[in-house]
Amino acid sequence: MRTAFESKPDVAIVDLGMPLLNGADAGQEVKKLLPQIKLLIVTMYEDYELAAHALKHWASGFLLKKSEGTELIEAIREILKGNSYVTPRVAQRLVENSIRDPRPERVQHLTLRQREILQLLAEGWTMKEVASILHVATRTVAFHKYRIMEEFGLKRNSELVKLAIRERIIAVS
Repeated sequence: MRTAFESKPDVAIVDLGMPLLNGADAGQEVKKLLPQIKLLIVTMYEDYELAAHALKHWASGFLLKKSEGTELIEAIREILKGNSYVTPRVAQRLVENSIRDPRPERVQHLTLRQREILQLLAEGWTMKEVASILHVATRTVAFHKYRIMEEFGLKRNSELVKLAIRERIIAVS
């Protein structure tokens, strides 16, 4: 993120599979710091719900890693023109979903801090390690962990991992 802030590029490519701070959260943070930047998501997952959310809130484009190199160039050109770009497979799913279910998307239930903590816990870090990584007290991590569990009706740590997958905070390979 510091590199984007210092160089102020017109377009930045965001990989959703980054460790520690996932790409979606990193993209949102970059967009807050540099509102004029155009962000192109690159991912291996054909996740039209994530695409819809990101395009609505912070991203300018959504591209699959398995796309041809020429599609990357096309996506960047479209974004620089001020348009959005969505890879055709995902775009088709977005259209089909909006026709079947035109309701606004679901409300986000997790705060940014909760998402950070949930991601690290789901990746297997202990509460003490998470606290060290995020430079907070262990009791702060515990507070957020148990608050998440209470809000979502979770009883076990394994259910936290399932929540992280369902909320697209971590990916299953």
